[in-house]
Amino acid sequence: MKIHLTLGALAVAATGFTVTPATAANTCIVAGDPFDLDDAGVHALYDCIKDEMAAAYAKDGHEVGSVFRDWAPTATRPALPGIHGERFLNTFVNDIGAEEYLKFATEGVHMPAGSVIAKESIQIGKGGKASVGPLFIMTKLDPGGAPEFGDWLYGGVQPNGKVMNVSQQFCHDCHVAYEDQDALGYPLEEVRIGAPE
Repeated sequence: MKIHLTLGALAVAATGFTVTPATAANTCIVAGDPFDLDDAGVHALYDCIKDEMAAAYAKDGHEVGSVFRDWAPTATRPALPGIHGERFLNTFVNDIGAEEYLKFATEGVHMPAGSVIAKESIQIGKGGKASVGPLFIMTKLDPGGAPEFGDWLYGGVQPNGKVMNVSQQFCHDCHVAYEDQDALGYPLEEVRIGAPE
């Protein structure tokens, strides 16, 4: 499995990856099936696109999109769990919710009000080209704030920095499958912070 990373004016060679110079913005291309990328390949992909992602989400000064990278990471790298449109996902949790979330409990989970979860995403398109996907956001409201959605507010930031128009029902219809986990979907077990090696 190879990743071809085209980074403007930078040429670096690493095992299993080809990085070639270009004059345009970063272009990250996954050669082959993204589900076959190994740990080093995913790290290389993330390194190629992470700065572009941060700039995109913060472009319009979004209150979460501008700061989420300072929060607690929940995984050692992005992963492809097959949800959220088969995108690579990387999740961060604010200080209010980090302790509870990082337990990765499967029952009896009660996230405190004010918890905010931000899930950045990488899309792999035609020809293996990687691009910034949406930043998915969940905010835990005060009890009774949205009882029909487990007191969660679903939102997001588009890759252009604009707020996403999100259907609360659409998001909740998937997250309700994790009702015992307070509607939380966790990163894949092998990439979770604190996962056994």
